[in-house]
Amino acid sequence: MPTHWVWLYSDGLLWWLVLLVMIYAVHVWRHPHLQAPWRKVASHRVGMVAAVVLCFYAGICLLDSLHWQATVTDTHGVTQTRTVSALDHLLPKTMRESERTYSSPLSQQAFTLSSWQDAKGESVRGYAPLEAVVNTKYPTHDVMMRLLRGAAIGIGVVLGLYLLVNLLQGFRQGVSQWQSIKTVWSGQSEYAWRAVWITLLLLSVLACMGWQLADGYHLMGTTQVGQDVLYESIKSIRTGIVIGTLTTLFMLPLALMLGLCAGYFGGWCDDIIQYCYITLSSIPGVLLISATILVLQVTIHQHADWFPTMEARADIRLLALCLILGLTSWATLCRLLRAETMKLKHMDYVSVSKTLGVSSVRLLCRHILPNVMHIVMITIVLDFSGLVLAEAVLSYVGVGVDPTTFSWGNMINSARLEMAREPMVWWPLISALIMMFGLVLSANCFADAVRDAWDPRVSQ
Repeated sequence: MPTHWVWLYSDGLLWWLVLLVMIYAVHVWRHPHLQAPWRKVASHRVGMVAAVVLCFYAGICLLDSLHWQATVTDTHGVTQTRTVSALDHLLPKTMRESERTYSSPLSQQAFTLSSWQDAKGESVRGYAPLEAVVNTKYPTHDVMMRLLRGAAIGIGVVLGLYLLVNLLQGFRQGVSQWQSIKTVWSGQSEYAWRAVWITLLLLSVLACMGWQLADGYHLMGTTQVGQDVLYESIKSIRTGIVIGTLTTLFMLPLALMLGLCAGYFGGWCDDIIQYCYITLSSIPGVLLISATILVLQVTIHQHADWFPTMEARADIRLLALCLILGLTSWATLCRLLRAETMKLKHMDYVSVSKTLGVSSVRLLCRHILPNVMHIVMITIVLDFSGLVLAEAVLSYVGVGVDPTTFSWGNMINSARLEMAREPMVWWPLISALIMMFGLVLSANCFADAVRDAWDPRVSQ
């Protein structure tokens, strides 16, 4: 049971960002001209498949952003109080428990030779049995039964949800349930509902089968310290999404303000802003990030009372990385907004507004800003996948997130030595790459759909 809620800075910013998205959704719902491009996205099959996958990742991230302190007992009977998340309580117990050292995927024994004591208390040299997994004489049969059970549960969940949604939709549209089913699965519906339901079915089946296997085995093996690899990969989702979203949150206000001002006012204002982003672009990003992280580490060491827990120190380093990435990545969007604003300020409706005495601030906010939002929207979704990959690269070279933070970059960095050992330990690298590939690919596909819907040249 939760005893004390723990609110990290990144948790608060993430949930605040969710609130902003909900406010924007309500705003779009009230304005038909804003609904038009999103309707195009909803009719894009690949875009909707990618959107469902992104929602799956986002749901995991939000579950991992609800923290509290709870009393936890490990496999050795040691009880301690530590910070856990809602995701930890939903994942199988086997994934949260640790072993002695490496173990391969779905294995019942350790991957390396070691000395251990058997049930009689005698010292034995060999492959030690794993403590957290099930002990069965027929592991293949057990795995197959768990797969079948997981597939049945996944199909049942999606089928029940589909029948409920279809029933409500039939009542709402005044058609029979069979006619509604026929419209969706024949591809005649306005939106790509068939692609959505097929994607939900596949994700549900894969998630339920994985949950069933992870409840009795280490599905992707364990690391050198005995940590479940799949657990690390799933927990790393939050770090990737935090980097991609909060960096945009820090970058967007600066790029909007400077880009609009440079394009609209011109003159010395434009020159100063150009000098700023040209100078910033000439500084190597890795060196700037390294210097910022080193200064932050010294500050935390000198003021340990500011961040008393390990989670707080790791979280502030994550936010610092988001901030410095945001401060170094606003130049591209600023250039695009500057060029578009320079074109828009010569339009007739802007000239008429000036003649009528409309102030510059009101003109920028009411007339120019809404007409550059397609550039903002396209840039945001296109940059998301690049920021996720940037975190992996920075953590790989040692200037990314804190080493205690779950991230794909830290997993890839640790896999360097594991891939060089004999026998080779390949599963941490493969697990991180699969999770990262799924997020980046879905983000890129969704970005293509958004670009096709929002770009006026493509729409025409």
